[in-house]
Order: sequence, then structure tokens, then C-alpha cells
Amino acid sequence: MKPTNHLTNQQSNKNELKGYVFALVATALWSGNFIVVRDLSESVPPVSLAFWRWTVAVVIFSPFALKFLIKDWKLLKKHVPYLVITSFLGVTIFNTLIYIAGHTTTAINLSLISITFPIFIIIISRFIFKELITVKKVLGIFLVAVGVLLIITKGSLSILLALSFYEGDIWMLGASLIFATYSILLQKKPKGLNVYAFQLSTFLLGIIFLFPFYIWEYASTPTLTLNFKSVSSILYIGVFSSLIAFILWNKAILLIGSTKSGMIYYTLPLFSGVLAYFILKEDLKIVHLISAVLIIFGIVLSNYKSNKLQRTKSSKE
Repeated sequence: MKPTNHLTNQQSNKNELKGYVFALVATALWSGNFIVVRDLSESVPPVSLAFWRWTVAVVIFSPFALKFLIKDWKLLKKHVPYLVITSFLGVTIFNTLIYIAGHTTTAINLSLISITFPIFIIIISRFIFKELITVKKVLGIFLVAVGVLLIITKGSLSILLALSFYEGDIWMLGASLIFATYSILLQKKPKGLNVYAFQLSTFLLGIIFLFPFYIWEYASTPTLTLNFKSVSSILYIGVFSSLIAFILWNKAILLIGSTKSGMIYYTLPLFSGVLAYFILKEDLKIVHLISAVLIIFGIVLSNYKSNKLQRTKSSKE
């Protein structure tokens, strides 16, 4: 039994490491999304941006995933209600609300409200999966939140005190809650359903649900301006922030769960800061280093006990 338990623990540790890496890479790709679309609000309407990013993702992904979708077609038909809900929340609504919010609130407010997403996951998981909210987890979240606030406000209390609230803040809060719910639902993915088949089906359904809103926006607002910046930006978020990031996030949640993946999401402002330094030539200061230490330490602290319990559980099996 001991050799078997040892092998089980080794496999569990490998899967957990893979899960953290997948969540980390997905978060890094999403941070690039914020950099790329920062100045697209003038040239690309929100629903159009969402519609075309997922269209690009489907076009690129279909040659690789279509055979899995056909193979799992019977299983997909058995779980249509689940697929409809997950695709509507994760594909149709989530990013569309972010783009709508970006038209009516500030970048600082968007960043501040986005940190509620992992907190929503923890609260919802407490009621659905009965996950304990430990002191270490609460302290870890607090340290992470302080680190994120330092980055967003650049260590200036006056920036925080001068914040105003806008209509877009409500949209962003709704987006955070929706993505938390979507991430938790991923843990209920039907057994035996291939990840590629699942992802392609949700992408397709999400586009179908988006299409009426796209037609409405196309008829009522100026259409998107096609130029090198807008096309290259849509291609980036369609391939990297939509296709690759969502597949990796899906796999991460299946390996380590929504709560741990949600905590990794807190590294997003760190990646955004690094990208801003190299792409936008923004300065990196000591406050960024302090923020990074707080965020990383907070993530490790919040996950430490749960990791220990998982190893103990595995050793008993």
C-alpha cells in the first residue's frame, strides 16, 4: 500500500503544480488583454469587441477541436442546460460587461472592482462545496488586497480617497460575480467530456447568444473602425485572452479547484505592471516590489493549509 500511496501523492503533487502553472499562464494572458484593449473604446464598440474576439477564437480552435466535439456529441446533448448556462455566463456576458463598464468608469475603478472576483469564489464555494474560510485564508486575501491596492493607487492615499463611483462600476461588479460563478460551474463539468469539446461548444453557444446583441449594436451605434491596431488587438484577445487562456483556466480549475485558481488570479496586476513597463514604458518603483511581495506571500499563505490537508487526504487513500 505504501508504494501505491507514494505514487498517488507524487501524481497529486504533479497535477497540483500543473494546475497552478495553468492558472498563472491564463492570468498572464488576461493581463495582456487589459493592456491591448486599454485604448480600443473609441474604435470598437463593446458588444462588437466581444463578438469578434470569440469568433476569432472559434475559427482558430475549430480545426483542432471539431473532431472531439463530434466524438462527444451524444454526451454534449445530454448536458445542454449546463452548457447553455456556462457559455452564457463565461462567454456571452462576462467580457461584454467588462467592455461596457470600460465606457462608463475609470481604469482604476475597473482594477479595484476586479479583485472582488476571487472573494466571490470563496464565498460561493463556502455555501456550495462547504469549503472552510480559515483565518489563514482571510489573512492571505487581506495581504493580497493590500498589495493590489498599492499597485493600483501607486502607494498614494490621495488617489484612493479621490475615487468617484460611476455606472460602469455596477457592470464590473456584475462581471466579477458572473466569472466567479462560471469558474465554480467548471468544477461540475460532465465526467468523460473532453475539454476541447466542452470549450468549443461553449464558444459556439456564447457567440449564438451574443449575435442578437451584436446586430442591435451594429444598427444603433457606429461600427468598429478597422485599422491595424483594432484588427491586431482583436486577433490577440481572440487567440490568447479567449482561446488559450480559457482552456488553461478550465484545466486549472479541474486540477486544483476554483478557490486556488481564483487566488492565482490576484497576480494579474503584477503581470500588467511588467507588460506596462516593457510595452507602455511605464516606470517600475519600490511600491511595485512591495506589492509583489504582499501578493505572492498572501497567495501562498491562503493556500498553505488546504495544500497540507490535501496531502494528508491522499496519504489516507
